[in-house]
Amino acid sequence: MSAPVFYAARATLLAGPRVVLDGAEGRHAAAVRRIGSGQSVVLTDGAGLAATATVVSAGKDRLVLDVVALREEERPPLAVTVVQALPKGDRGEVAVETLTEVGVDRIVPWAAQRSVARWRDDRGAHAWERWRSTAREAAKQSRRSWWPQVDPLASTAAVAALAGLATLTLVLDEEAGTQLAGVPLPAEGELVLVVGPEGGITPEEMAMFVAAGAVAVRLGPTVLRTSTAGTVAAAVVLAGSARWK
Repeated sequence: MSAPVFYAARATLLAGPRVVLDGAEGRHAAAVRRIGSGQSVVLTDGAGLAATATVVSAGKDRLVLDVVALREEERPPLAVTVVQALPKGDRGEVAVETLTEVGVDRIVPWAAQRSVARWRDDRGAHAWERWRSTAREAAKQSRRSWWPQVDPLASTAAVAALAGLATLTLVLDEEAGTQLAGVPLPAEGELVLVVGPEGGITPEEMAMFVAAGAVAVRLGPTVLRTSTAGTVAAAVVLAGSARWK
């Protein structure tokens, strides 16, 4: 079984070979995970730098570790961004968790016209922080050195602007004639996947995206929930790119 992953600042990792993991991560490692002397862990800054380390001593809320190996992982040449329309209830966190596990690089919450959920005022700030926290924990669970960026809530106009800047933007649409699996993928740049709400993307929204250069695609013969469609689409894209080969 691979070693558990914890967050540590880049400056801490580079200051080794002996480092201290304290604060919230130290408490979680020592008190919750009960990591003890002699065990191996991976420390990462979430931005490509990762250190394999061995625990020298463990306290109630901290670990003292010796760094055994330090590696810098380059960003993949093709970045995958998923624009996720706000789902109902806790399905947003489900989507973020699985998108992170499958390996997407950026998640953009989208206030689509037909989204039932709405992020307003303090409620919106709390919801965004839940998405970010979910991404962090899922990144650690899936042993990622690069953690996904979770953007603030985007409007339809902002999503259209993002589509205009991307190397390729694909909008999931159950009525599209083009299948996602058959779309030629760029080798580098940014690929954006737009996932609509349960009620679907409105004709006005689709027109804005297509005008910005987006292409409508369908996944297959079945219709998925918005909270799972993005993860399946991202897996198809990643499997068809050099990232999974």
